[in-house]
Amino acid sequence: MENRDGKANRARGARHAVSADFLETIGSTVLCGDGAMGTLLMERGVSSSRCFEELCVSEPSLISDIHAEYLAAGARVIETNSFGANAVRLERYGLAGRINEINWQAAQLAKQAAKGTGAFVAGSVGPLGISEEEARLRGIDRKAVFQEQIGALLDGGVNVVLFQTFSDVEELLLALYVKQSFHHCPAICLFACDASARLPGGLALGDAFLKLRAADADVVGINCVSGPQTALQLMRHAPANIPFAVYPNAGRPHYHEGRYVYDASPEYFGEAARKFAEHGASLIGGCCGTTPEHIRRIAEAVEDMRPVEAERPTITVQPAAAESCTSEPSLLDRFSSGRPVIITEFDPPKNLDLEKYLAGARALSEAGSDALTLADNSLAILRMSNLAAGILLREMGIQTILHLSCRDRNLLGLQSDLLGMAAHGLRHVLPLTGDPAKVGDHPGASSVYDVTSIELIRIISDMNKGFTQSGGALKKNPEFVIGCTFNPNARNLDAQISRLERKLEAGAHYVMTQPVFDTALACRTAEVLKRFSVPIFIGVWPLLSGRQARFLHHEVPGISIPDNVLSSMADLEGEAGVAEGLRIAEETSRAILDHFPGIYLITPFLRFDVTEKLVRAVRGRSAS
Repeated sequence: MENRDGKANRARGARHAVSADFLETIGSTVLCGDGAMGTLLMERGVSSSRCFEELCVSEPSLISDIHAEYLAAGARVIETNSFGANAVRLERYGLAGRINEINWQAAQLAKQAAKGTGAFVAGSVGPLGISEEEARLRGIDRKAVFQEQIGALLDGGVNVVLFQTFSDVEELLLALYVKQSFHHCPAICLFACDASARLPGGLALGDAFLKLRAADADVVGINCVSGPQTALQLMRHAPANIPFAVYPNAGRPHYHEGRYVYDASPEYFGEAARKFAEHGASLIGGCCGTTPEHIRRIAEAVEDMRPVEAERPTITVQPAAAESCTSEPSLLDRFSSGRPVIITEFDPPKNLDLEKYLAGARALSEAGSDALTLADNSLAILRMSNLAAGILLREMGIQTILHLSCRDRNLLGLQSDLLGMAAHGLRHVLPLTGDPAKVGDHPGASSVYDVTSIELIRIISDMNKGFTQSGGALKKNPEFVIGCTFNPNARNLDAQISRLERKLEAGAHYVMTQPVFDTALACRTAEVLKRFSVPIFIGVWPLLSGRQARFLHHEVPGISIPDNVLSSMADLEGEAGVAEGLRIAEETSRAILDHFPGIYLITPFLRFDVTEKLVRAVRGRSAS
């Protein structure tokens, strides 16, 4: 059964005696698990930049010694050093071709250490570290990734598979399904959850446990993120009639002299372990910051204790309050008036001379724009914060749509800005991936891209339900009106449509497109998008000159100008170019409004006077 290439026949459907022993033991005895591996390795001088899992192969004695210390401290369940030994995480270290070797060796080291002790070996499997959307974009088959790792651990002879530090219930259910398709050995499923008792997207922890129980998980529980006190509170959400495991961190870490320090003492952990057992925990160990001494205190505290049928009242996590924190009306409600809804893009300025910008915004609004959309450092070129611009324009009575780029902010910063928007009563947002920083005027800046635009749409949609990405309650609902983008100029239109479908599924309420420059493309776009039952705003950009038309066509991503328009604009400059550009834009706008009840007008290089004429022309046509 053991094969370091991971190609041995796995005992599918067979339950080893030791597996049955585990379930019998955890049903009659409170078991002591082991503690941290990663933080202990760093404490002993291993650089945080190393791949800890690869140490199973290059420095096996280091890992074996830690297993031996935890066993000597009293652990009866030890974890393999394989938490991140999957293809996605190992690829970062150039080790994606060594998954079977590393996992098999991790299982062997733990088995050899546990030999003769009566301890059980749990194959440690962590989340992949990427979202479903990122996996799709990168062509990664998440099921196959889990199959490779779990299969190698089973070939290595683990007694139990321990899924830990998961926050996405669907990813955990997928991993559990993979394990069950291989082998019916017991599965321990642990979530990482904070005191909110909610997982990302707002799913209640108790509901997530019920999903795992329905999928035949043998043990459920929590690990990481929280210290002992919060872990004890989270136990109230545990379902009855299924063993529960608790592996908390050694408190909250703080950074000191180049390393993270955890302050919860072994004595404190021992006291907490007894409380865990008294409240129904069957398996108790430690996560980040815990050491063999912490485990020794746990083992002493739970020695000879039996699992208790603790009272676990049904915990109802209160939904987010229905009260809205903004009074701004939805732009989409204006469709009921029967007149076209005009959105006009007017980028924030590149400097602090705001007089002209504010005058332009006022002129566009008075000309008939229903809202101004404010780009977020578009093309990676520095501009004033669009949130600040939006606040200024709101004070002038002008409604705005704020672009929000994934390029410049991490997950914390994106949500922080969204909360700031809501606090100022700004509801309308257009999530974007954003052009890479290196293509703009600050090529030395870093691009963040914690999430994609689709993932950001889903996060904002969850915020509308009252929850942050981590599941924290917002107390009030922001009621964001969420837009998304579509590029009718794309060569692969099927891929664009597929991506649009995912954006709408994630929670987008309306669509804004890249600009079209002729009536033929406007009509084709209408035909392509007619199946979608959401408001669609087709973009129109009034050209200023032949030189600008060539620049946009050849140098600006996402923009394609047809030959007939390039020919019409050729050699035209100054007022002649503006006049011809406006003529083409008005003609294109008429074609769009024959199919759609709204339109998106883009101001060229802050020439609001040009767009003002176009707004008046479009509004005049609708009034006639």
